[in-house]
Parts: sequence; C-alpha cells; structure tokens
Amino acid sequence: MLLLNRKLAEEFMKINPDISIYVEGGGTATGVNSLIDNKIDICSASRPLEPDEIKQFGENFSTVGMSYLIGRDALSIYINKGNPIKKFTLEQLSDIFLCKITNWKDYGGDDIPILPISRSTSSGTHIYFQKHVLKGEEICNSIQVANTTAEIVKFVKENKNAIGYGGIGYADYSMQAVINEIHPTKENVLNNSYPISRYLRYYTSRKPSGNTKKYIDWVVSLQGQKIVEEMGYIPLWN
Repeated sequence: MLLLNRKLAEEFMKINPDISIYVEGGGTATGVNSLIDNKIDICSASRPLEPDEIKQFGENFSTVGMSYLIGRDALSIYINKGNPIKKFTLEQLSDIFLCKITNWKDYGGDDIPILPISRSTSSGTHIYFQKHVLKGEEICNSIQVANTTAEIVKFVKENKNAIGYGGIGYADYSMQAVINEIHPTKENVLNNSYPISRYLRYYTSRKPSGNTKKYIDWVVSLQGQKIVEEMGYIPLWN
C-alpha cells in the first residue's frame, strides 16, 4: 500500500500545493495504532479493523472509526520467472507456508528447497493471508520475514526457488501465479472469481473535515481512481 499511498499523495499535492501530506509505511497495524493514539489524521489498511482495535476506537473517541473504500486488490502469489511452477491451489500454498511441503520436486519442479518469504505480523497483508489461505494458522517459524512487499518482490526476483505474496500492483504479470486455475486480473476480481481479493481502505478516528476530507474525496473521485488503476490496482469505478 505504501507505493500507492505515496503516489496518491504526490498527485494530490501537485494540484493542491498549499497542502502537505506526510506518508510513512509500517503495515496496517502500525497505522491503525497510530490513529488510535491520535498521532495521525488518516491511515491506510488492507484489511478490516480487528475487534480489539474497534474497542480502542470506542474507548478513545466514542466511535468505531470511519472507513472509506479506495480500491480493490488481488492478493498475488509471486514466483521467480525461472520457476516452472506457475499454478497453485490454496491448499498447496497453505502447505508451503506451514512448512508441510518444503521441496519444489513435490509439485513437479526442480529438486531444490522451497524458499518462502512472508510479510511481518503487523502487516494487514500478512493477516489477510493468514485468515484466507492458512485458515487462521500462523506461518512456520523458519520462514523469512520482510517488512515491505517491495522487499518480498526483490527477494523473489533474485531467488529461483523463492515464493512470496503481496499486492497486485507490486509485481508484473509474469511473476504472478495462477490460483485455483484463476488468474489475478481486474476482470476476475470484479466478477469475484479470483479467490483471494480484498478491498483497500482508509480509516479516520472521526468524521473527516478540512484537508483530510478534501484528500479522501479526491482519492475516490474519477481522477483519484485513475491513479489507483495506473498503480496496478482495481478502481472502485469502472
């Protein structure tokens, strides 16, 4: 999400030079916690709020937070271009990240160890993957962890036996695997056939006003949604 947020902020400031937006990454949990602590005006998220987060919003602000959809994403499985294995079921992905299957030969590939890489637990992408692919189980302890999706993409590009996951906008189509025989495309997200798609959203602690409202209104406008699409994500309006 950071690259998308940064691009949106940059484009907004071009047409509103009197407004400054500071963008920082760290994962959904980091952003939500900063919002709860009243340190920021708005945070981005790749998952809904957790029950304990909603409880904290209620205690701090007497609200459950305000949510704004800004686009959709196909959670993509990244594979090195030199890896002949390009198709997976959700069960196979689960077996890999739970370390039940550890060699590519078990899927018809080369006799080399599978090298999974995951986002950190503060990431909304990690939590989504845990819930919808691992069915609530946690990745095994031996798996390498990256702080950003960009780090995962770089790692997979540099290692033939690597596999990772993240947003559709971070890697080109040639790195994205087919899941349950469905490609991660805009059309398959919109018709709900791709099995691991999600909404991207902003949260505020209360009803936004001033520049915060102006920014959110612009992001969901046709102009803002054009940027969302240019960054490789799926816009709200088609």
